[in-house]
Amino acid sequence: MGTTASKLGKDLLSEYQSNPFRERICHVFSTSEDKDGSLTFEDFLDLLSAFSDSATLEIKSHYAFRIFDFDDDGTLDRGDLEKLVNCLTGETDDTRLTPEEMRQLISNILEESDIDKDGTVNLSEFQHVISRSPDFVSSFKIVL
Repeated sequence: MGTTASKLGKDLLSEYQSNPFRERICHVFSTSEDKDGSLTFEDFLDLLSAFSDSATLEIKSHYAFRIFDFDDDGTLDRGDLEKLVNCLTGETDDTRLTPEEMRQLISNILEESDIDKDGTVNLSEFQHVISRSPDFVSSFKIVL
């Protein structure tokens, strides 16, 4: 049993270290009053539950939205979307989008997602977009 637990721990650590959203994930799931991203055992179980295969679309999309809402204001604005894109593409000279490419991509995202045309994507709009993405539920998970 110790070997299995050890392998699980190594697999989780490897998955965590390679995840570009690792700091946001810890921030979102942390119940620490210090807002330092530390996780209790219960926080860790909540994290595993949300990323499990059995979590519903509603649960997964709720946590994905919170992870992507970098300024924690309840909406995905241009700043959040730019940080999201940079996490996905990387911020090296080879992978970073040009300012024009970034502007166009964010404009396209808002055009498709911002139903009320207020310049941001709220949770309801995000969940609407996600509901049309059949791969989201299966891809929003931690692979061990």
